[in-house]
Amino acid sequence: MIRMATQNDRMEIAKLLWVIFEDMELPLLKKISKNKLLEMVAESVADPTYRFGFKRGLVYEVNGEIAGIIFGYPAEDEPIIDEPFRNVLLKNGFDPNDNLFVDKETLPDEWYIDSVVVNGKFRGMGIGSALLNEMSKTALDAGYHTIGLNVDMANPKARKLYANLGYKKVADLVISDHQYEHMCKTLSVDSFRK
Repeated sequence: MIRMATQNDRMEIAKLLWVIFEDMELPLLKKISKNKLLEMVAESVADPTYRFGFKRGLVYEVNGEIAGIIFGYPAEDEPIIDEPFRNVLLKNGFDPNDNLFVDKETLPDEWYIDSVVVNGKFRGMGIGSALLNEMSKTALDAGYHTIGLNVDMANPKARKLYANLGYKKVADLVISDHQYEHMCKTLSVDSFRK
């Protein structure tokens, strides 16, 4: 079952996001312990404006367990999405300029899928695709006709999944010193008719 994320999901969300943080080799992981960083990300999830704020996320549940998550937002929100985490860094005595993410990730006028993660024990069940489709509906409902995401060039399996779902490469980006392809998909109401 897919539902909106809630504040009660914040620690589970943080733990699932950790996979992405490690894959991206984010510099902040070398400065702050894993437990402290998870705690601070979880605290930030409670702020709806955060990039991983509960109001920006969808959760896929299997028998009451979070099997996958997805977060997305309009590209024009990118300048404000990390302020909540900066505030948490400052509150905890860390430099607020040492943010998790520093690179621009979106293209103009798109709904951006920031992150999608499926718990390892639930992979291969179509959960990622279901979350991507549901986020596409969210974007269309919000008035967006383009949805975009970034895929690490070192992850051809994910790139193939996105291509099979209709995403096409439109640009190359460097995020946290990794090479990414920015892929977009055009959305229409007809896309979701059965």
